[in-house]
Amino acid sequence: QVQLVESGGGLVQAGDSLRLSCAASGRTFRSYDMGWFRQAPGKEREFVAAIDWSGGRTYYGDSVKGRFTISRGSAKNTVTLQMNSLKPEDTAVYYCAAAGSIANYYPRYAYDYWGQGTQVTVSS
Repeated sequence: QVQLVESGGGLVQAGDSLRLSCAASGRTFRSYDMGWFRQAPGKEREFVAAIDWSGGRTYYGDSVKGRFTISRGSAKNTVTLQMNSLKPEDTAVYYCAAAGSIANYYPRYAYDYWGQGTQVTVSS
């Protein structure tokens, strides 16, 4: 059974940093592209960041460029999202996602597997 488990969410103040992790199990994700999305209350789930299977290419949403960094572990079955200079508008549930091969990293439909999400709350 394929499973993605996120961790690292929490409550922080504006300007703080937080590091999210996603662990993949049940399948070898070494060749999978992986991404992070987020969904705030009453809003659509939006693309945050993605990384290709090799770790050599990364992609970011406009709202997080320069503040967030995506990376994957040496075993390629984990992916982390380092979030710096957090803002109240970053408050959302953050989801990890994976797909075997992606041509376009930005849309939700490109991803086959999803985690349950982890809450990130940034207070002003």
